Amino acid sequence: MSVIMKNKQTLQIAILSLLAVGLLAVIFYTPVWWVSLTAPNYPEEAFPNGVRIHFHMNGVFNGCQKVEKEEITEDVALDCVHEMDTINHYVGMYPIAAGGPVERAFGQFLMVLLVVMLLGFVCTHPKLRMAIMGVGFAGIVAWMYLTMYGDDGFNLQNEGYVHALITSLDQDASSETKEPEIVIGGIVGAVKQSLEDSGVEVVLPSEKERAEMAEARSGSDKVYLIQQIRETYDRDQEKGQAEGPWNGSSFQVMSWHYAKSLGRYFNNPAEIKPMVKKLKLAVNVVFAGLIGAMLLLLYGARKNSGLLYWLLIMVPMALPLFFLIDYSAWLWWYGHTLNDMGAFSVKPFMPTVFGVGKVAQFSTHSYPSSGFGIMIVCSLVLAVAALIRKMQYRE
Repeated sequence: MSVIMKNKQTLQIAILSLLAVGLLAVIFYTPVWWVSLTAPNYPEEAFPNGVRIHFHMNGVFNGCQKVEKEEITEDVALDCVHEMDTINHYVGMYPIAAGGPVERAFGQFLMVLLVVMLLGFVCTHPKLRMAIMGVGFAGIVAWMYLTMYGDDGFNLQNEGYVHALITSLDQDASSETKEPEIVIGGIVGAVKQSLEDSGVEVVLPSEKERAEMAEARSGSDKVYLIQQIRETYDRDQEKGQAEGPWNGSSFQVMSWHYAKSLGRYFNNPAEIKPMVKKLKLAVNVVFAGLIGAMLLLLYGARKNSGLLYWLLIMVPMALPLFFLIDYSAWLWWYGHTLNDMGAFSVKPFMPTVFGVGKVAQFSTHSYPSSGFGIMIVCSLVLAVAALIRKMQYRE
């Protein structure tokens, strides 16, 4: 095969792979799947899409929109994540935040890992490929360690993930919340006024706290959201409901948040503590497993053939399949891990993965969203790139 033809094919593969990288970035910020509950007590006039939630790669978000009709007035949209949790807990189902905690926390690292794999696949020279992948993998490992175990590593998480944690706690996740005015009266008010008249500046603790929150908001929404999470953690720590003082690592926040989510409706420490222990083990195993996978891929990158080499494009190409497997597995877990403290006792069941299902008076709607469609397009683009590379090496 001529050098010109070879270079042309390499360029085609590079363009397709870079297109796939762009699609992966879009997927991360796009809803991949949606689920909706409809019932007679949720009329279509007020709930045109039912009680709806959106699944992203980094969390579960509200899918309900503000209804603006003459007969209905809403200042803000209903928080349908909380609404669905409320509905589900009656049959003993754990909150939505209890599902996929590790996947959501590692989501940003997994997406970047796929990007590095595709960049390695584009390169046809093994030594250069190993150098590119080695630098990329080293950066991911350092980023993961600082985020998961480093002090204040939670700050390195993406804003969407932090926002989803706040929402699952049913806290205000909006930076537009109005602070209540401080009204001081009686003897305290008189003393304050007297001091100010004498030229003494008086700053109340509540005013100081409000100023700190305002400063946090002026920085970014993520800073403000993390501040909210930390304040909630500190209150729980004072009550003995959180382990140790705040260090700000993702590992600490994840463990605490998971326990808090599990105990939101079913506060049974005897059941929750073993589940939190499993989560901590899973985080450590996934962390070590990802490092092992990177080393294995780096070993396979030393030549232009073999299963390990083709995994560089086969894994990103199979992203829709991985999502469906993970999504289905967690639905099974929800339906087969029902808490006895639920208001109603039901037999274990498999929630609807795709299509319309029925549970009591509720109809469940579960369908792919735009992000899943982009996943399919990305897989097709990568399939073409893999086909060109196969032809290239065969010739």
